[in-house]
Amino acid sequence: MNYQHKLITKELTKLLLGGSAHISLKHALEGLKPELRGVKPAHTPYSIWQLVEHIRIAQWDMLQFSKDPEHKSPKWPEEYWPAENAPVDDDAWKGSLQQINSDLDEFIELLEHSDICQEFAHGTGQSILREALQIADHNAYHIGEIIAVRRVLNNWK
Repeated sequence: MNYQHKLITKELTKLLLGGSAHISLKHALEGLKPELRGVKPAHTPYSIWQLVEHIRIAQWDMLQFSKDPEHKSPKWPEEYWPAENAPVDDDAWKGSLQQINSDLDEFIELLEHSDICQEFAHGTGQSILREALQIADHNAYHIGEIIAVRRVLNNWK
């Protein structure tokens, strides 16, 4: 791995994991009362659970697209958003967060061992670099929404 690739990968990894200008998902969820996971405040389109699940589904899709030319994405928008406001139980909540973390780790591993600028043969101009920026941007946007919902619910510092 050359110096430039190492430097870019290091910075992209920081961006993906949160920090600097972006808060991490873990930090955004710290101290969240379990009973608030499924609350959808008035005039807000989503509960925190729906936002977490959307992050999980979209990030999983981008990871799979990056790895597998045969991958079929979920149907937009209905299969990217859960219908239910709340997780069925604590295991569903923990499972969603575990998949987000493990998929992110897997994507970072892919990032570290790829020609990040090489366009995918199966895409329309996408590359690992483009997917990394998209994951970071997408996650940061919805993590911001999680914080906004927590503020409306009076459950943010």
